[in-house]
Amino acid sequence: QVQLVESGGGLVQAGGSLRLSCAASGSTFSRFRMGWFRQAPGKERVFVALISKIGGTTYYSDSVKGRFTISRDNAKNTVDLQMNSLKPEDTAVYYCAAGQELYGPAIQRSENYDYWGQGTQVTVSS
Repeated sequence: QVQLVESGGGLVQAGGSLRLSCAASGSTFSRFRMGWFRQAPGKERVFVALISKIGGTTYYSDSVKGRFTISRDNAKNTVDLQMNSLKPEDTAVYYCAAGQELYGPAIQRSENYDYWGQGTQVTVSS
C-alpha cells in the first residue's frame, strides 16, 4: 500500500509558475514509477508526466513538454512537478499516481497506475 498526498496547488496568473509536491508513505517509494495526471472540469483524466524509479528517465505529454519538469527525491519520498509558463488551459485538478509496471504507451493510461492521491487544484487566470 502507498498513500499519496499532493500539495502546492493554487491560483496563478498566466505566465506564472507553481510547484506541486506529492508525499508518499506506506511502502518502498523507489519501487514505483511516479506520474502526474490532470483532470479539467467535464473532461477525462489525462497524463502529464512520469519519472522512472530512480529518476533517470522522464516522459511528458506534448502539451506540457518544455514547460513542466518532474523530479523525485527517494530519500524524502517525494515527487514534484515544477510548472512554468502556465496557461489557462493548464487549469485542472492535478493528481500524482504510483505504478510499478509502466512502460511504453501504458504510462499514459490512468488504469495502469496502482495508487492515487486526492488531487490538488491548479487554476490559471488569463
